[in-house]
Parts: sequence; structure tokens; C-alpha cells
Amino acid sequence: MSKAYEFPANVTTEGKIELPNAVLQQLANNQQVKVIILVTEPTEAEQEEAAWQRLAAEQLLKGYSEDDAIYDTM
Repeated sequence: MSKAYEFPANVTTEGKIELPNAVLQQLANNQQVKVIILVTEPTEAEQEEAAWQRLAAEQLLKGYSEDDAIYDTM
């Protein structure tokens, strides 16, 4: 017999999935489990917005000169 748990989880910067403590308490130590990962894909509008933000940042930095670094210390 199988039992399923659904919960949000995060992937750490080290590439590991963090499981909530409440879920870990439901699992027996040294128990083999089956993992299914569902990833929410960004919508087309979100992808387009991200592309525009990248383009804007690239264009802004393109106009930045090392001579402008003097203003960073003010």
C-alpha cells in the first residue's frame, strides 16, 4: 500500500531538496521512498517580462564606464 504527501519544497543553492520537518517526522528512518517532482513552469508572460528585464539591464550596463565608478564612493 502506498501513501502520498504533497507539500511545497525548495531546492537549496547546493542542489538539494529541503523537506519540511512535518513530512520527515512521518517517514521511518532508512525507508526507501519514491519521489515525483512537479515543477511550476513560468507562463509565457512571465518569460517575456524576464527577457525584457534582462535586456534593460544589459543596455543599462552597456552604457556604464569604469570612469563612472568614482560615483560609487560618494
